[in-house]
Amino acid sequence: MTPDQAPAPRSHDFQQRPLSVAEARVLGTLMEKARTVPDSYPLTLNALVTGCNQKSSRDPVLQLPDALVVEAVENLRQLNLVLETSGGRVTRYEHNIMRAVGVPSQSAVLLGMLMLRGPQTAGELRLNTERWYKFLDIASVDAFLEELQDRALEKGGPLVVKLPRAPGAREQRWAHLLCGPVDLSAVHSATAPTGTGATEDDVIALTRRVAALEDTVALLQDQLQNLHKELGLSQPGQG
Repeated sequence: MTPDQAPAPRSHDFQQRPLSVAEARVLGTLMEKARTVPDSYPLTLNALVTGCNQKSSRDPVLQLPDALVVEAVENLRQLNLVLETSGGRVTRYEHNIMRAVGVPSQSAVLLGMLMLRGPQTAGELRLNTERWYKFLDIASVDAFLEELQDRALEKGGPLVVKLPRAPGAREQRWAHLLCGPVDLSAVHSATAPTGTGATEDDVIALTRRVAALEDTVALLQDQLQNLHKELGLSQPGQG
């Protein structure tokens, strides 16, 4: 079943409480890999740790130990945001955000990207989610963001917020609220993006190449770790 074929959201199983940074990274990574590497999804723990700690397409870059990822997965399972799949030789995990939170797939895509890469403008979100879902235009991204911001209190309240315009910025950025209120001082202290002269098509092409390489590396690492386990060898990187 592909992400766009997932069952329609049902009324809100999700009892919202702020997620930790690790929980948001785990959830965002599962959402990303469901769309970018469907052949290896749901993810094993090894693949999930690798995806959480990859150095590109992540802001901030994290180095989460296995134990913290396991703890985050268990906490997310209790919130019905992550499901554990049985069968096969290893346990695998998949996200359940559309059902648990009660949002359509397009909104889930935007939430996942905000969890992985921090505050972004609608234009940046449209570009960065290009491999997840092809939004028609920036206006359609804005429409889904506005819907998430105007979410009724009886449904759990807003899931995103439009941030005040940063000094020197042309567009306002959006941030998710799954980890609680946004620290505006930290957001404004972040380095503003600078122009590179590259066209949008150039950036999209480069984004695709980098993401494809990351997905290939993650898949190969997962296969190598599974092979070591089957042969009774020590895991790569261990004594």
